[in-house]
Amino acid sequence: MKELILLGTGNAMVTKCFNTCFAIHLDDEYFLVDAGGGNGILSQLEKANVDMRYIHHMFVTHAHTDHVLGVIWVIRKIATLINQGKYEGKFHIYCHDVSKNVIETIAKLTLKKKDLAQLGKNIVFHEVTDGQQVEILSMHVIFFDILSTKAKQFGFCADFDDGSSLCCLGDEPYNEVCRLYAENADWLLAEAFCLYADRDIFKPYEKHHSTVKEACELAEKLNVKNLVLYHTEDKHIENRKELYTQEGRQYYYGNLFVPNDLERINLN
Repeated sequence: MKELILLGTGNAMVTKCFNTCFAIHLDDEYFLVDAGGGNGILSQLEKANVDMRYIHHMFVTHAHTDHVLGVIWVIRKIATLINQGKYEGKFHIYCHDVSKNVIETIAKLTLKKKDLAQLGKNIVFHEVTDGQQVEILSMHVIFFDILSTKAKQFGFCADFDDGSSLCCLGDEPYNEVCRLYAENADWLLAEAFCLYADRDIFKPYEKHHSTVKEACELAEKLNVKNLVLYHTEDKHIENRKELYTQEGRQYYYGNLFVPNDLERINLN
C-alpha cells in the first residue's frame, strides 16, 4: 500500500472544506503532514479510517494557524493514547525551529499536565534544517527551506524504495532554489489558490499564492509526471474539480489531480 490521503484541501479561511493537510500511507503506517487549523483534524482522520495508533511520524511545514493549530490536537490525542497504554513507540514531530517554538508554547499553555509530560519523553521533536536528510518509514526524506517571504516554511521531497519520488512545495509559489527537489518528480504537490480567470476576485498574488494556470505551467516546466493541486478557495467547491482540471489541462500535459477532502490517490 502506497497512497496519498488528502485530509484537507482548502486555504486558511475556508468553511466548506478542511484546511490543507495530508497523510502518506505506507503499508500499515502513516506519515502525517500538517494538521489544519483545529480539532477538525481528529474528525478528518476518523472519516479517512486512519488509526492514530499507527501515526508515528509527522512533519509541520510552517506555523500559520491553518497548519499548526491542529498539531496541538494530534499531540493531545496521541498523549491520551500513550497514557492509556494504547500507543506503542514514540511519536516523532519534524519541523523547523520557529514551528517547534510555536507548538511547544501553545502546548504548554493549553495541555493537561499528564499530556504535556509526554513532550520530550514519548512525543519527540526533531528540529530540521535546510537540506537535512532522514529516513522515515520506507522513505528517504529531504527537508528544504522554500525561502518564504512571509513565515519561515519548509517543504520536503521523499524517495520511495521503488524508485519513485514525491515533492511537497508547501503552500506558496515555487522558488527556483527548489528546482533540485521538484524537477522530474513523479509526484508534485503544489498550491493553487484559485483559477487564473478569477485572479481579480480572489487576489492570490496579494496573498503570495499562485493560480491553477501558474501551478500547471510550473509542473510542465519541471517535467513532473503527476500534479496534485490543493490549498484552494472554496467558493467553487461543488465543481472545483471540473473547473480547475479544465483550466489546468491547457498548460500541463501530465496527470492532473484536483482532489476533494478525504480523497485517496494511489501512488504506485
